[in-house]
Amino acid sequence: MESILELFSNLTSPDWIMQNGGMYFVLLIVFIETGLFFGFFLPGDPLLFISGMIIANSSYPFETSGLNLVFWIMLIATSGIIGNFAGYWFGRKSEKWLSHRKDTWLFKKKYIFSAKEFYEKNGGGAIVLARFLPLIRTFAPIVAGMVQMKMSKFTFYNILGSILWAGTIVSAGYLLGDNAWARENLEKIMIGIVLLSTGPVLLKLIFGKKKAVIDVIPEKPIVEKEMEQQLEEVL
Repeated sequence: MESILELFSNLTSPDWIMQNGGMYFVLLIVFIETGLFFGFFLPGDPLLFISGMIIANSSYPFETSGLNLVFWIMLIATSGIIGNFAGYWFGRKSEKWLSHRKDTWLFKKKYIFSAKEFYEKNGGGAIVLARFLPLIRTFAPIVAGMVQMKMSKFTFYNILGSILWAGTIVSAGYLLGDNAWARENLEKIMIGIVLLSTGPVLLKLIFGKKKAVIDVIPEKPIVEKEMEQQLEEVL
């Protein structure tokens, strides 16, 4: 667990990223988070924001920062697209194995069920929306493969979602890349991004559990109901 927290901390450090593969390392992390079920803990949104800040202060591979922005957004989006295709393929090939797999500290079946519920509620658009939701982002393509979603439909939403996700968050980081306040308060910005992205998931889990508890509690015991009916008949 300590190693995961250390990795999470390093992935939100621009200097550490540049010293360990730079933007190519980012491409690898995006692929893992969006394509492999054990990558759900990786900080995709903060990482893309930081990538935008790095791009704003870099002259690689082009001298013009605008061209660099477009170049890296397309590469990051492509990495996310390939990652989702990997998750989709994995879901199709391992449906039975995942459904019967025992829970471990790294994998829990509730992640699959949450993603499946989200997918069933939002249809194909879930692939797009899931890009902006940690945890769901990792398991949505796997569930799409498990439920045998048409490849053509999945491909369309996969490409659209990845471009929107990479484009918006990387661009936001790019626009603030030269902002002194943003550089000095990067940790606060990262916390804000995490809260905004995980907030809907946490609220759903909290209120979903409360609703589930309410649903399983009977309104009144059967004996009490029968006594009320008898009393009404007497009166």
